[in-house]
Amino acid sequence: MNGKLSASILFSAFLYSALTVPIVWAAEQTELTQSAQHPAADLSSAPSSAKVSECPGYLDYEFRKLHSSKTINLCTEYAGKPLLIINTASFCGFTPQFKGLEALHKKYDDRGLVVVGFPSDDFRQEADGEAKTAEVCFLNYGVTFTMLAPISVKGANAHPLFKELARQSKAPRWNFNKYLVGPSGAVVKHFGSSTTPESPILIESIEKVL
Repeated sequence: MNGKLSASILFSAFLYSALTVPIVWAAEQTELTQSAQHPAADLSSAPSSAKVSECPGYLDYEFRKLHSSKTINLCTEYAGKPLLIINTASFCGFTPQFKGLEALHKKYDDRGLVVVGFPSDDFRQEADGEAKTAEVCFLNYGVTFTMLAPISVKGANAHPLFKELARQSKAPRWNFNKYLVGPSGAVVKHFGSSTTPESPILIESIEKVL
């Protein structure tokens, strides 16, 4: 190869590099700028269905809210949170416990406790209609925690949720049984009707699961 040809090739290579490098550099800077302006999604903060998938099946039901057409799925709404589940009645000697249950809801809601009431007429002390049940709960006692439509809580007709609560602990023998369910869905402790919401043993148990 003669000297002139070699010099020509070298000059062409130099010219190519001189023109290409600034273009590549500019492209890289543009990409970096765009990345800074539009960062990739933070997958760690993205909603995850992991907790829902780990929720036990006995909580994975659609329940209608009291005196409402709206429904709620306990797994979808509360998976991974401790629950205090109560079978309630409107005309029972223990009905005033609604006031204490509401106090527990207000005290521990920010810390993750979910209070859920299930009216039931299994002990013949519930109102004939949901409108009256709602009146007792929401107007008479100012309940703001989750109250669901009446269901059966004992015997062969019990809802699967209460059948499982009974299997893990005890079936309700009267109104206002309280089932403290841990974040994993396992029953931590069962409290009978006479254990009030203000009871130190109940409060201590709640504190332990939060």
